[in-house]
Formats: sequence, C-alpha cells, structure tokens
Amino acid sequence: MVKKYENGGDEALKDKRGNKKEDASLTPEEKINLQMKKLERENERLRAENLFLKKLEEIERRRK
Repeated sequence: MVKKYENGGDEALKDKRGNKKEDASLTPEEKINLQMKKLERENERLRAENLFLKKLEEIERRRK
C-alpha cells in the first residue's frame, strides 16, 4: 500500500474494479445518482476529517 501511494498518490489507492459506464452512456437519472454517491462520500470524508481535527485540537489544548 505504501509503495502504491508513493508511486501514484491517492489515485493509486482507489478501487477500480467493477463495470463502469462511460459518462456519455449514462441516463440523466444515473448521472444524478452517481453525483449523489460522490457527494455523500465526500461529505463523509469531510465529517471524519472535521472530527479528527476537533480531537487533535482538544489533545493539544490539554497539553498546554
């Protein structure tokens, strides 16, 4: 995993398995669903990042 990340960054760690349709062949409904899933994943990542930063800030505050 580390070598994979060092060689290709974040993109190298993404799971690229499965059948993916080209954007041009997606129906409008499929495009909306795909966009919703993408936004939900981003939202979850940002929530986790926010929680991590709050915990880190709390730990740093306690050390002082």
